[in-house]
Amino acid sequence: MERLQKVIANRGYTSRRKAEQLILEGKVKVNGVVVKELGIKVSDKDEIEVEGIPLTKEEKVYYVINKPRGTICAVSDDKNRPVVVDFLHKNGVKERIYPVGRLDYDTSGVLLLTNDGELTNLLTHPKSQIEKTYLVRCEGIVNNHDLMRLRTGVLIDGYLTQKAKVELLSVDKKNKSSQVRITITEGKYHQVKKMFEAINHPVKKLRRERFAFLDVEGLKPGEFRKLKIHEVKQLYVLARFKEPHKRKGYKIRRY
Repeated sequence: MERLQKVIANRGYTSRRKAEQLILEGKVKVNGVVVKELGIKVSDKDEIEVEGIPLTKEEKVYYVINKPRGTICAVSDDKNRPVVVDFLHKNGVKERIYPVGRLDYDTSGVLLLTNDGELTNLLTHPKSQIEKTYLVRCEGIVNNHDLMRLRTGVLIDGYLTQKAKVELLSVDKKNKSSQVRITITEGKYHQVKKMFEAINHPVKKLRRERFAFLDVEGLKPGEFRKLKIHEVKQLYVLARFKEPHKRKGYKIRRY
């Protein structure tokens, strides 16, 4: 027996958080009866419907895509804008998948998609401390003081960000801009953009280069690939242990 919201997420319909919302809104039925309580548990024998759609067990799938700019990290959009899952469904992926976390409409780069609710929750939980690396083109000439502020933490929305890894790659004095690589372990809303605004260097262009050990080398915008079994296993390990490189007998594999 497992909690209803966990079963919905594990069967690939949506994330656990969204499943909880659907339950509270009365959009979930168990054996034909509407359920509005989050604590209910179900078994494999129970018939579950979400928004009128019967849930069936699907094989768990895992993909990484090079998200293009101008796409929404969602499974649908009420404004009819292109969504990232369209690239996969138009190229033979039949499972109901969804993005792990979000990238802004104007942000490109590494994005993981899956129908594995358990892994999604582990990777997006604040305690997971998954590293995310971004390439930033920002306004103005970034100096050592700016870099130090980013490394030690800046105040955004009343919250002091955690320490970040930051590297100044280049400056363009003619166009008054800088290119910076930054690695964070948090996932606050618009976090990277707000961090650079806090040091008075607004972001002009943003790309995620890496999510944990995953990158999109060799993939053009909109192209994707299926994760290998050992990559999925490593994601589970990284998500479950805050500092896996300090865990006895464990070594991070690089790909």
